[in-house]
Amino acid sequence: MKRILLSLTLLCSVVYFFSCEKDDICAATTATTPALVIEFYDAENPETLKNITNLAIKENGVSDGRGYNGVSKIKLPLNSGSNQVQYQFFQNYNSTDNTYENVDTLEINYTRKNEFISRACGFKTLFYLNETNGVNLINDGNNWLKSPLLITPNILNENETHLKIYH
Repeated sequence: MKRILLSLTLLCSVVYFFSCEKDDICAATTATTPALVIEFYDAENPETLKNITNLAIKENGVSDGRGYNGVSKIKLPLNSGSNQVQYQFFQNYNSTDNTYENVDTLEINYTRKNEFISRACGFKTLFYLNETNGVNLINDGNNWLKSPLLITPNILNENETHLKIYH
């Protein structure tokens, strides 16, 4: 009788243990919605990376922006609630007195696809830049950004460069 009771207890414990799910915690290493990875190149020597200095970038319709200095590679988030985003690139921005030399606008057009990751992490949005008008530099007659070059139109991760900009 003790054997049957012990076997039954052991069987119930094993069934209970294997029916439990892992904790619903999203690991920090889990890939989430990727950003657009941009590298800056010298317009006069197209194979050479060129650091940007005192660059401020602001999304149209958003009051705050991001500042960059001394880097040739940046990451910009795309809007997961829209199929288009416009960023203003402020050349030689001075945050003390809010001045700059020139501003150029880059328009990015894409489609979105939500992908389920897990219960803990939820969804991530993947972006697919339009083939015909994925990236447009709006010409204002005085552009300091010379030409954007789309390298990878599918923004599925941040492990590769998606866009090169010559300046």
